[in-house]
Amino acid sequence: MTTLAQPTTEPALRVGGLVLAAGAGSRMGNRPKCLLQLNGMSLLERQLQALSLAGVRPVGVVLGHHVERILQEGVLSRWAAQQVRNPRPDDGHVSSLRIGLKAMPAELDMVVVALADQPLIDVQAVQALLAAFAQRPAGTQMLQPSVQGLPGNPVVFSGAVMAQILAGDEHMGARQWQQAHPEAVYHWETPHGHYRLDVDNETDCQAVAQLTGQSLHWPHDLDP
Repeated sequence: MTTLAQPTTEPALRVGGLVLAAGAGSRMGNRPKCLLQLNGMSLLERQLQALSLAGVRPVGVVLGHHVERILQEGVLSRWAAQQVRNPRPDDGHVSSLRIGLKAMPAELDMVVVALADQPLIDVQAVQALLAAFAQRPAGTQMLQPSVQGLPGNPVVFSGAVMAQILAGDEHMGARQWQQAHPEAVYHWETPHGHYRLDVDNETDCQAVAQLTGQSLHWPHDLDP
């Protein structure tokens, strides 16, 4: 009797996501930029949708300023995202990143770290990042998209990098890890400018309108 060989499949990689949404929005009238809406959907929800549809889970959202107003939207519960609070959001991105990573499962194979104010990141953009990371050069452990030589977001890094960041002091974040391990960073060159575009001020809002033909709008209670 001939015994048929059983097909072998590699276990699926465990990919977690982190969305940084703790900022004060000081250049936008101290309003939560992540609640700006494009085509009727907030920028935060667009990020959570993109990550979820790309198979990234679990996803944590780091909140600091404007916590209660952001939670009013119900976006985190709609996409089964975990709320992580940064009690000192003015300490900056590194503080939010470290608090967010501490809340992630330690056994993840990779982590996608996204900004909550990037309006043009969609599921295809996240899938392209994950595919590029899977095909990264040997020896590299962190991927950052690069558009015409300029760094973009989101970034992707291995579970080993996450552990190394958390093992460092309070000033160790993704950028500091890159500076300490430049040989292990894959600068993935892409022509897609959406990896570079985030919304910090009214000029950025105008750039989104020019690219998409759609204007960004505040929720009614945040519209000046």
